[in-house]
Amino acid sequence: MDSKTVVADKPHAVCVPIPVQSHIKAMLKFSKLLHHKGFHITFVNTEFNHQRFLKSGGPNSLDGLPDFQFKTIPDSLPPSDSNATQDLISLTNSIMKNFLAPFCDLLVKLNTATSNNPPVTCIISDGFLAFTIKAAQELKIPILMLFTVPACSLMGFMQFLPLRDKGLTPLKDECYLTNGYLDTVIDWIPGMRDIRLRDLPSYVRTTDPNDVFFKFFIDAMESAPKASGIIIHTFDALEQEVLDALSPMFSRIHAIGPLQLLLNHLPNDPLKSIRYSLWEEETECLRWLNNKAPNSVVFVNFGSIAVMTPLQLTEFGWGLANSKHPFLWIIRPDLVVGESAVLPPEFMVEIKNRGLIAGWCPQEEVLHHPSIGGFLTHCGWNSIIESVCAGVPMLCWPFFADQQMNCKYTCNEWGIGLEINNGANREEVGKLVRELMEGDVGKKMKKNVMEWKKLAEEATGPHGSSSINLNNLVNEAFLPKG
Repeated sequence: MDSKTVVADKPHAVCVPIPVQSHIKAMLKFSKLLHHKGFHITFVNTEFNHQRFLKSGGPNSLDGLPDFQFKTIPDSLPPSDSNATQDLISLTNSIMKNFLAPFCDLLVKLNTATSNNPPVTCIISDGFLAFTIKAAQELKIPILMLFTVPACSLMGFMQFLPLRDKGLTPLKDECYLTNGYLDTVIDWIPGMRDIRLRDLPSYVRTTDPNDVFFKFFIDAMESAPKASGIIIHTFDALEQEVLDALSPMFSRIHAIGPLQLLLNHLPNDPLKSIRYSLWEEETECLRWLNNKAPNSVVFVNFGSIAVMTPLQLTEFGWGLANSKHPFLWIIRPDLVVGESAVLPPEFMVEIKNRGLIAGWCPQEEVLHHPSIGGFLTHCGWNSIIESVCAGVPMLCWPFFADQQMNCKYTCNEWGIGLEINNGANREEVGKLVRELMEGDVGKKMKKNVMEWKKLAEEATGPHGSSSINLNNLVNEAFLPKG
């Protein structure tokens, strides 16, 4: 049998994430798992993000393998800072208007006889990309949607239409943001209790009926049930009640996660050189951590998109300094709205030898470092699931999107986080850092997160729920029968 025949027998998955850091990272991890299961993979980045990967990882960082290739489509946006996340409103508008045609063209090209690929057998799309459902229908290709958020947040997004139909959103005017209206309890969501309007994904807070994000997510929630099934980056034991409640809404649900723990079980990873970061990762911080006592350092990272004002930056800084605990703080080049992140000289004097500030870092390695005792996070789902895998309790400052719901479950359902309320003032930040690192509540959260870590490891073991769900997905959905 020649090599061409072997290749033709391989299932071929085209994997397309939302073109932002966290979604790309989760999709890349899932793609690596599929590759290990025998799939030929075509991973689709925008041209802008492809160049960012090459800049952060080096010119050969996306070389891949003959059966794991990277392709690009244009994002139709004007040039922007290659060291910053693109403007989200412009990007979201462009996804809705401009991505379908080049994506279909790419699929057709991949299926031509001269492409040297096996025929495309399936699309694995980010769950929020409605245009991929249209492409799959037009070209008659099976499609699965991967949600890189937890089941609780997906259920929150599924409420956008009912909330609009009941007149609860969009808000009548801005005063509804501050008059207690957001504390309205939504008591009819399946599989959920004690959910307030403020706990739902932040786009319900818009006052604009034509809000681009609101429309984007409503389109996505109307489209996703048309897929052959959905994958959620979670595990059964963590969200069983919500997963059960979501089940009737989709043809098949596969809870598969934490993805990194599944990857850790691979005997060897030929794709190990393919990294996940759009920014260059600074590794000096790992050497700094080596000189710190176990469980003594607070890790602070607000992710790839969250932004803050100069005042908030200063308040967080002094809160950390006044806690008297050592800390590692990641300050992206674009963290502060409209200007560079500058902390006062007296702050830098105060934290000398006790605080380290870096521009970006290998977050999972940092979280697993024995000196890390707590994580101050924006509650992005990658960050939370990585913190669970590392057994690190959290301080939560949700910014937008699914982060409010992630925070609610982290603090109230799983008992592994404390929320920072009242904006961000130095007194509260300092007090909560001390509670996290030395208080009774912090000790209880540490105990809880170690229990969840153990359950995550069980779920991803050879006979665990996530491993079984992954095998079922591969066998049911796309591998050739017989």
